[in-house]
Amino acid sequence: MPTVKTLIAQERITARIGELGQVLSAQFKDKDPICVCVLKGCFPFFADLVRAMDIPLRTDFLGVSSYGSGTETTGVVRLTHDLSESVQGQHVIIMEDIVDTGLTMHYLLEAFRARDPASLTIVTLLHKPARKRVEVTLDHVGFTIDDVFVVGYGLDYDGYYRNLPYIGVMDPDA
Repeated sequence: MPTVKTLIAQERITARIGELGQVLSAQFKDKDPICVCVLKGCFPFFADLVRAMDIPLRTDFLGVSSYGSGTETTGVVRLTHDLSESVQGQHVIIMEDIVDTGLTMHYLLEAFRARDPASLTIVTLLHKPARKRVEVTLDHVGFTIDDVFVVGYGLDYDGYYRNLPYIGVMDPDA
């Protein structure tokens, strides 16, 4: 397995999630939002962020895939797991691990708008604007990163590295 160099340390991630939790708690006070985890990569960020929010909220999970076993998107977004409850008339917070091309988020926004939520808010741990193919509005961003392939803290390479407690870059020389 290639070695991984730390890009964003666990302590920085924890601190930023605390900040995002405070902002979202203030924004959604008295709104009882549904927080939607986009599987699989978002699960650590999602778990930590909902715990950092001190308001009543509900959770649900949605699976999508646009990557095969490589490091490049296929360009085709596929729904792998749908929500378990309706979001019609609800305040929805979509939580994603990374937005790079915007293709997956664009797909999700269209799908959610068709479900008629009261509001739709996008939160992503990472934003990689250099890879943008489709313009999407991100309401809250944890970190903006350069055009590097990242792993850890839920992000994977061929299913591996999700369990790293930090975000790293695979060392191509290892």
